[in-house]
Amino acid sequence: MADESSSGRRIGRYEVERELAEGGMGVVYLALQPELERPVVLKRMHRSLQGDEEAERRFLREARTAAAIHHPNVVCVYDCFTWRGEPYIACEYVDGLDAASALAKAGAFPPRIAALIALEVARGLEELHARGLVHRDLKPDNVLLGRAGEVKIADFGIAHDPKQPSLTRSGVSLGTPAYMSPEQIRGERVDFRADLFALGAVLYELLAGMTPFAPHSDEKDAEPSQLRRIERGLFRPLRRAAPGTPRAMARIVYRCLRAKPKRRIGSAAELRGLLERHAGTAAPADTRREIAAWLDECKLAPARGKTKRARRDDPALPERTRVKHALRLALAAAVAGLLVTLALTRPDPTAASAPADGSPFSGGQAPSRVDPR
Repeated sequence: MADESSSGRRIGRYEVERELAEGGMGVVYLALQPELERPVVLKRMHRSLQGDEEAERRFLREARTAAAIHHPNVVCVYDCFTWRGEPYIACEYVDGLDAASALAKAGAFPPRIAALIALEVARGLEELHARGLVHRDLKPDNVLLGRAGEVKIADFGIAHDPKQPSLTRSGVSLGTPAYMSPEQIRGERVDFRADLFALGAVLYELLAGMTPFAPHSDEKDAEPSQLRRIERGLFRPLRRAAPGTPRAMARIVYRCLRAKPKRRIGSAAELRGLLERHAGTAAPADTRREIAAWLDECKLAPARGKTKRARRDDPALPERTRVKHALRLALAAAVAGLLVTLALTRPDPTAASAPADGSPFSGGQAPSRVDPR
């Protein structure tokens, strides 16, 4: 729940507008960087974790890992600093919502929109993997959809960077179970193919509105454990869960979700190529336009300039604002009434006085033509 008391205070050189979210790892604020007049997201480590050396090292490594990446499909990190003894990360603000929220509001996505979003994510993964990074926690919550059609990968809290010392003990699995690859579940060392598996699971959910490895009551002898289903590669056929899915798209998902890493799609570049061919080689600008139009049409993230403005008499507005507006209206009405009254009572400057003898003209001559202007 948002903390209203956070509004208006400063954190370092940033002006906090409101709290966006709070989780087990930290608190996220929307803030303004006055010098550049741009909105930013401030992420603060949860106070319960402060003093935990491993958690603090992980927090700092998240900032360094993300800051090294400059790609339109990856959230940009601007700064990492300490304020009053608490560590913060300042990063790019994406004006929109995450894919998990969009799924909760709209249900399954149209196949083409799902394909375009997966394509943008694949482009971001291609950059990460080229730098040797593995995200390890790709899921709808970490796929941000901007109202201008941007698609960005967020949250590098457990990303693996081979250039930095590992913070994960052998045999310990990290990630979100519904999107973890079998090797990740077993706590084995993972590579880029774990991210391809996760993207396959995300794409399945975008198309079907459900995660692939959740057990279904209509299946005979269904394995009840989700983790066991992932390890055995058991998931409901996509075209049964989402009948409108094109066969080519279903094949892409199947190749991502294979239990054995060697049998999956070979790279993010290969996956990106398959999705581009399926989407008709969509250029990034065209992709963004289509996604933005869909978000606007579904009222998930209306296009900029189309957001409905609040009425001044809206009871949700502060009392002071409504009173000021009412006074302005009353004053404007009074002034308008006064002007009308003056206009009606003012003598006509072009009217001529009648002569005393009652004749219409003086001296028997017609008046000269006068321009009434």
